[in-house]
Amino acid sequence: MDPIIAIVLIIAALAAGVGVGYALFFKKGIAAGVEKRKRDAEAIVGSAEQQAERIVEDAEKDADNKKKSALIEAKDEIHKLRTEADKEIKDRRAELSRQERRMQQKEENLDKKTDNLEKKEDMLNQKIKSADEKLKEADSIKKSQMDILERISEFTKDQAKEYIISKLEDDLVHEKAVKIAAYEQQIKDECQEKARSYISLAIAKVAADQVSEAAVSVVPLPNDEMKGRIIGREGRNIRTLETLTGVDLIIDDTPEAITISCFDQIRREVARIALEKLIADGRIHPTRIEEMVEKARREVEYRIKQEGERAVIETNVHGLNHELIKLIGRLKFRTSYRQNVLDHSIEVAKLCGVLASELGVDANIARRAGLLHDIGKALTAEIEGSHVQIGVDVCKKYNENPVIIHAVEAHHNDVEPKTVIACIVQAADAISAARPAARSENYESYIKRLQKLEEICNSYDGVEKCFAVQAGREVRIMVTPEVINDEKMVLVARQIAQQIETEMDYPGQIKINIIRESRVTDYAK
Repeated sequence: MDPIIAIVLIIAALAAGVGVGYALFFKKGIAAGVEKRKRDAEAIVGSAEQQAERIVEDAEKDADNKKKSALIEAKDEIHKLRTEADKEIKDRRAELSRQERRMQQKEENLDKKTDNLEKKEDMLNQKIKSADEKLKEADSIKKSQMDILERISEFTKDQAKEYIISKLEDDLVHEKAVKIAAYEQQIKDECQEKARSYISLAIAKVAADQVSEAAVSVVPLPNDEMKGRIIGREGRNIRTLETLTGVDLIIDDTPEAITISCFDQIRREVARIALEKLIADGRIHPTRIEEMVEKARREVEYRIKQEGERAVIETNVHGLNHELIKLIGRLKFRTSYRQNVLDHSIEVAKLCGVLASELGVDANIARRAGLLHDIGKALTAEIEGSHVQIGVDVCKKYNENPVIIHAVEAHHNDVEPKTVIACIVQAADAISAARPAARSENYESYIKRLQKLEEICNSYDGVEKCFAVQAGREVRIMVTPEVINDEKMVLVARQIAQQIETEMDYPGQIKINIIRESRVTDYAK
């Protein structure tokens, strides 16, 4: 056998013997440990039982002590509550006794008062009895006197009463009529005085300058040679400019100047700006003229927008549609009797605001109505009809307040004014248009036109009186009711209107009012 293998076998045998020995020793050790732990556990359990019994005894003793202490405290509390209750009962008894004494005193006082009242009642009964006797005596005397009066006056009691009442009613009616007339006169005087005060105040607060503009514009030239260049070969330049702008260019012997004539100030302004640009540029031919006219139109449109915004800001009117603002700006290039309509509208708006503030009316609505009252004049050259109707249609189109629409419609009495705002706008328009230096016109032609208007109206049979009012924009005709009846009035008005249209030249339109009145007169003698 190999020695190494022998050594290995010996070592394995020795290891096996040692492992068996250790196993036997470990088994005995475990049994001894278990026994020891069992004895220790029994000792601990016995000690714990003793300690538990001791704790229970201590708890029972502590509970007995606390029970005795609680009983003592409860007895003390009961004693305390009983003492307080006795004291409260005693106080309430004392209070009840005091109240009983007061009640007794009050009962005694009531008894005394009752006795006094009974005595007074007896005295009152005696006085009433005496008064009844005297009243019966007075009735008998009155009856006898009434009998005497009836015999003297030959009236019964009811007849006399009716006579006196009817007489009193007549007197009262007369006095009432006199007082009503006096009050009406007083109110009229006061209203006229206040109206004058308000109008004076409004005129004093609003002092707008009035611009007088002609129907022509003059463009200066650097030299007379420029006239030929503006006319162009065979007049093509001047024809192109006149065709594009709709104006008349007057080139005469006036040195170094060209006159632009047109009733429409916007077209005249476009032509003036375009011509000035062409003169400054020096290149004058149809294509260049078209470019300059287009630039001039844009400039005028921008200026119109600026003028509208300026008017809105100056009058403190907000929330207007931008198209309305443009129409307001166009009024800058519109005149009425040589009064600039935009300046007139601004002045009317300010006057409306002042008058509305004095009268306690909404000043914002009043200013807005005043600014828009002549808005129709911006479109009279494009749309047929009166500026009033055009203005009403424009305001309706842009959803303006019905109060403002009515004020626009009523400012020339086309309809009867039904609101305070309408009356304010009418008054402000009259103030702005009629005050001195507001409008200018050739005095002689103005007088002749009014005279011609009245002459036409007076030429008809049955016309008693005729008055041209509102600067010749309205004529009022008083007719004789016996000659012209209601049906004939319509025919006469139509004939007068046709004759005026045929024989007269006038701006705008003329309103014809025929008034037929029947009166009954009597006299008190």
